[in-house]
This record gives sequence, structure tokens and C-alpha cells, in this order.
Amino acid sequence: MKSSLATENSARATPVMQKRNTSSNRKKFKKSGPLYVLLLPTIILLLCFTYIPMYGIVMAFKDYSPALGIWSSPWVGVKHFIQYFNSYQFGLTLKNTLSISLYSILIGFPLPIALAILCNQLRIGMFKKVFQVTTYLPHFISTMVMCGMILIFLSPSNGLMANILGLFGMEMPNLLSSPVLFSSVYVWSDVWQHVGWDSIIFLAALSSIDPTYYEAATMDGASRFQKIWHIDFPLLMPTAMILLILRAGSLLSIGFEKVLLLQNPLNLTGSEVISTYVYKVGMQNFQYSLSTAIGLFNTVVNVIILLFVNWLSKKLTKTSLL
Repeated sequence: MKSSLATENSARATPVMQKRNTSSNRKKFKKSGPLYVLLLPTIILLLCFTYIPMYGIVMAFKDYSPALGIWSSPWVGVKHFIQYFNSYQFGLTLKNTLSISLYSILIGFPLPIALAILCNQLRIGMFKKVFQVTTYLPHFISTMVMCGMILIFLSPSNGLMANILGLFGMEMPNLLSSPVLFSSVYVWSDVWQHVGWDSIIFLAALSSIDPTYYEAATMDGASRFQKIWHIDFPLLMPTAMILLILRAGSLLSIGFEKVLLLQNPLNLTGSEVISTYVYKVGMQNFQYSLSTAIGLFNTVVNVIILLFVNWLSKKLTKTSLL
């Protein structure tokens, strides 16, 4: 008898609880209405330029013809993937993309951390501000202008470096004609341009550290280096790991414009990456299905690497995106 009464009471209470939850959700929605309105343009742009165009992925599995359209073009399965995997350009573009990406992470990831720690240790306020502004400014130079500056600086005939070396009787080598040195030119110029800007997030993380940690370390007689090693580094690790995971997710996505602008026939074997090859196949040779297949392969590999690095970081450091 008691169990039947309890069942009836719970059945009556369920609609009441649902009404209360619905009314509370409506109140929350009305309260946060202006925030949703601000978010609306971003959602619209995301739908228009990210999700709606995704239907074009089917071109990778079709022999696309502009006259027939995407849906009327004949299906060919994984023909274009096999064509790319069997081509000479597959090994070349994959090797160049991975080498430049890993080189960029190896050099470009720890340097912003070191710069942020160095800037955090500066005690003269005016010098610190000048130092920060000086390192931030190159980030605002456009890619086109940056590549023009690189070509001018590294010109072996009348470039800035050639004139400086000429004062000491030395000859400037043609760095941009060497396939082996292309990755170094790309990475180190990229570091010079973005190292200051990338250090901002680490400076923000350092500024949020509780000052009592440093006070306690000072009381214990810790040196400045010991404070950096035992306070700054451990507390920066969660932020650094999140950024490393995000960076690993774009391992095969190298800056397309910069590579294309610095390319020439002499360094092509060291500068041809997946993104530039996709551009040439699709926009210059009009092989739209093949370029879509290569781009889809690139994206899938990036997602797999992102998930693996995220899982590995979660296992080793207890820090992850999910």
C-alpha cells in the first residue's frame, strides 16, 4: 500500500518538476539574452563559412566536373586518395610539412616561455614596457610585407646581410635557393615575428601567480633562478600543455601564404608542403577532386594527432582539452 502511494506521489511530482525546470530555463535564457545576441554573429559566420561548405567534402569521392555539379558528378570512391598516396609528391610534401612543423614547434614553442619569464624578471618599468612593445611589433607586419623583407635582407647580391658581411670581406650565400636551409629561414623568421606576441599568454599566467609563493621562497633563501625553476615553470606547465596540444592539432597545417611567397624553382624540393600542393593542384591544374582529397587527408591526420596528444597529455600531466 505504501509503495503504491509513493509511486502515485512521484508520478504527480514529475510534471511539476518539469514545469519548474522549464520556467527556470526560460528565466536563465531571458537573463542571458543580450549575451546570446552578441554570440549570434559568430554563430552565423561559423555556419556560413565552416559548416555549410563542408558538403563539398564529397568532391573527394567523386570525379567532379563543374558542368555536372557536385551531386551529379560520378562517384569514384577513394580513387583520388590512392592517386595521391602513389604519387611522388606524397612523400615529398609529407616529409617537408612534418620537418618544418616539428622544427617550428621545437624552436618556436619554448622561446615564448623563456621570453615571458625574462620579461617577468625585469624590474625597471620603462625598460620593460619598451622591451615588450619592441617584441610585439613584428607580429603586426603582414605576411606579404614580411616575405618582402626576408627577400631583401637575404639577397646575396645587394641585401642587408650581404652588405654587412661585405664589410668584413665575406660573401653572402644564397639561402633562399637552398632546399635544406628553407626550413631554417621559415622557422627563424617566424620566431622573430611572433615570439613576442606568443609570450603574452604566458605573461598573463605569470601575473596570476600568488605573490606569497615568492615571499615564502625569499624567506627560505631561494635565488632568482630557483624561484623560476620551482615556481614559474611548474605553474606555467598547464597553460603550456594546452597550447602544445592546440599546436599539435595543426601539425600539418603550415602557413600557406608565407611558404608560397618564399618558394622558387631552386628550393622547391624543400619548400613544397601539403597546403601549397593543394593550391597548385586545385587552382592551377583544376583537379578539384584530387585537391579536396589531399586537403581531407590533411585534416583527418591533424585530428588524429590532436586526439593522441590530448590523450597523452592527460595521462602524463593530467592536463587536457576534454
